[in-house]
Amino acid sequence: MNKYTVQVESGRVGKNGQPSVGPVYRSSLAKDGFPPLELGMNTSWEIFRFSVENNPGNKMIGWREFNQGKAGPYVWATYKEVYEEVIHIGSALRQLDVSPGTRIGIYGANCPQWAMAMEACNGYGLICVPLYDTLGAGAIDYIIDHAEIDVVFVQDKKVKQVLSFECKAARRLKSIISFTTVSKEQIDVAATIGIKAYSWNDFILLGKKYPSEPLPPQPLDICTIMYTSGTSGDPKGVILTHETHATYVKGVERFLDQFEDKMTVDDVYFSFLPLAHILDRMIEEYFFHKGASVGYYQGNIEALRDDLMELKPTFFAGVPRVFERVHEGILKAVAELRPLRRLIFNLLYKHKLHWMRLGYSHKTASPFADFLAFSKVKARLGGRVRLLVSGGAPLSPEIEEFLRVTSCAYVLQGYGLTETCGQTTIGFPDDLSLIGAVGVPTTFTDLRLEEVPEMGYDPLGQPSRGEVCVRGKTLFSGYYKDPELTKEVIKDGWFHTGDIGEITPNGILIIIDRKKNIFKLSQGEYIAVEYLEKVYSATPIIEDIWVYGNSYNSRLVAVITPHEDNTKKWALLNGHKGSFNELCALKELNEYILNELKIAAERNKLRGFEYISGIVVDPQPFDIERDLITATMKKKRSQMLKYYKVEIEQVYKNMAEDNK
Repeated sequence: MNKYTVQVESGRVGKNGQPSVGPVYRSSLAKDGFPPLELGMNTSWEIFRFSVENNPGNKMIGWREFNQGKAGPYVWATYKEVYEEVIHIGSALRQLDVSPGTRIGIYGANCPQWAMAMEACNGYGLICVPLYDTLGAGAIDYIIDHAEIDVVFVQDKKVKQVLSFECKAARRLKSIISFTTVSKEQIDVAATIGIKAYSWNDFILLGKKYPSEPLPPQPLDICTIMYTSGTSGDPKGVILTHETHATYVKGVERFLDQFEDKMTVDDVYFSFLPLAHILDRMIEEYFFHKGASVGYYQGNIEALRDDLMELKPTFFAGVPRVFERVHEGILKAVAELRPLRRLIFNLLYKHKLHWMRLGYSHKTASPFADFLAFSKVKARLGGRVRLLVSGGAPLSPEIEEFLRVTSCAYVLQGYGLTETCGQTTIGFPDDLSLIGAVGVPTTFTDLRLEEVPEMGYDPLGQPSRGEVCVRGKTLFSGYYKDPELTKEVIKDGWFHTGDIGEITPNGILIIIDRKKNIFKLSQGEYIAVEYLEKVYSATPIIEDIWVYGNSYNSRLVAVITPHEDNTKKWALLNGHKGSFNELCALKELNEYILNELKIAAERNKLRGFEYISGIVVDPQPFDIERDLITATMKKKRSQMLKYYKVEIEQVYKNMAEDNK
């Protein structure tokens, strides 16, 4: 019996050159149609204002203050206190002669100032445009110019970057507001290019001096333009309306309310995933709606464990790489136990897993195992975590199962994009049959697959496979200033994600491939593989290169066919002898090629996750005979993966062992 989804439309065979499409699935929570939004809860601002009215004294946002370089306990601001500061910020923005619809940038690590600037944008009809530099060199400059940003809130240590000569688009800015202080030198530098620079406190004082009532937005007004990678070239500006945000929050509430354990005002979310990304932004908006608390990390990833121990959150969200580290840390600790205690841990794991597979919840499967062994795992996440959510890329089945058994918390995996305002599908707690899948459609989402004949994917076949297409109430409005790209990805109301999925007859989605030559690493970063191959192939020692990565690993590897003449020159200079095949087997050549790849990456200013960490050296060029390339010399990537699968797995295994 299917308890999670309903089929609302049948699949149909393609005609007249149109692709076949599979059945349309929808959450069982919306089996009678998408539920309406509540009156007065149609925008992000209404959600926040309503929560302030109902929870004025609740702790809203927390942070750690430093004393002599050491982080102290969390300090909290209530909903009422935050609202008052938001009004001051909005009033000050009005004094900068900005009107509703003006784009306001926010650039920096998660912190209270980020959230308050965001809410000020919501309350005064301004469009929040997050800025972040992991999109690559020049992304900040591009976004400021492309979005025509007039004012930007900036983390103190990033003010210098915005005012630098390289950030040419900063010349169009009217004002910069630092999250904390701004030096006299920075004020003077800003003034020379026509920018007024403010410290946070000075800006608050400006708002207090000239108070202004909010200018609430309408549901279909733009709430945010969130820039995202995903293809080579410039970032894309994803337009999300206030109604889209409000609908997402409503959908999360309906989903979580169906479970026995409810989210309450006493819950605490640990915010460290970038607020400039959709996942953290929407989780925070949901928590603000509930009148619950959000605690920010201190800005240093290396200090996450310390922040967790201090905050003791009940809700923790991360990308797979974060949970991989948790998994690695626990396994390392288990390996260091005495043999008998290690044996007991493994027996308790198998015992609890057995009962969970029979349908028992993580709470009831084995309280004894939790008390004796797994409470220590829970303690590594602060000791109070009730819900773990993984997003950004698929979580490996092995790690998902391990967390479901050992974390003493509900574990959910989801799938979504910025274009879908976050999660499109979500898993269910305590249902081990969903391990390895990314779940079922969320409350306001329709899901179907579309045929991809060139890759052999047929949504009407067995199993049903094809491009994941999404329709619903949390879909983006389009790409900013790019109607052509918008038309390319939204057809007849369906957003074409570019991901290849498999849907079970119960409407459960599994992500299996990418339609284009772009993929995600486990930390959620997109890799435009053809661009990287172009960069690396300019290295003289390389004849050809195939770059590979997947959503279960955080690093890239590659198969290299060396340039024969240049390889022989290298061998002569370094005292090596032998045939070309023998030279390609040398460890020294492997190390030399890796170093040359690193130099190429540095020269082209590639991002850290775009560096090649391990290689396979093949003396034989990629050829048609082995079905590795087409007649036009294009790489057949799925065939390459099959051909080099064993070698690739060995490279990843060696890399993992080197890190121990």
